[in-house]
Amino acid sequence: MKNTPVFVYRNSMIADMSFVEWLSELKQRFQKSQVKAAIRVNTAMLEFYWSLGRDMNSLRAESKWGSGFYNQLSLDLKEMFPEQTGFSVTNLKYMKRWYSFYNEMLTNRQRPIDENRHQVGDEIRQQAADELNPNRQQAADELEMPEQFGEIPWFHHVEIFTHSQSIEEALFYLNQVANEGWSRGRLEDEIKRGLYEAKGAAVSNFSTTLPALQSSLAQEILKDPYHFEFLALKPKYDERDLEEA
Repeated sequence: MKNTPVFVYRNSMIADMSFVEWLSELKQRFQKSQVKAAIRVNTAMLEFYWSLGRDMNSLRAESKWGSGFYNQLSLDLKEMFPEQTGFSVTNLKYMKRWYSFYNEMLTNRQRPIDENRHQVGDEIRQQAADELNPNRQQAADELEMPEQFGEIPWFHHVEIFTHSQSIEEALFYLNQVANEGWSRGRLEDEIKRGLYEAKGAAVSNFSTTLPALQSSLAQEILKDPYHFEFLALKPKYDERDLEEA
């Protein structure tokens, strides 16, 4: 029996400082690419969640199809996409509440703004409305998701819209998450402390700057199990994220 030939390279590599520096640069470039890819996936996933929430809102699904609507939709979507856990009843309800939160508050706020454009505070309310809906002639049920929302992990959004009393408050916390790279735990703590009330109701422009590569936010975007599921992959899940209410 003949032996299989083995090809061996001699260890002639000279790992000088230039190689170490190049290797470090490659690591940074790869990590940056990972974050960019994760943000693209996150954006696509959130755009789908937003559109599904918009459909449920505009169709008045519960009134049209009855109290069992969410259970049936959840079962049907899970059957079509068995690897996805994002179609739980709880998460479907979150999708509708997410869209409805911004849609209903903008609809309610635009009326007084249009009727009396010189009231004190109109500028703040108008800015919030413009950031979320630059085309003010657009029908309320066709509100599009702001592009910058894609930079924020899904459960950060859930934490924000379920605890905010206004669009101004929600935008405040979205700004803090994007600019400071808050982890979900940090966000929960700051909301409980009432940071928005402590700093006042002034709204700043929603930052389009991506989070720093090594920030907690970037790490949470990378490890979010819903991203992998959206691509039909199978990671280990954070049970706290996936539990039913």
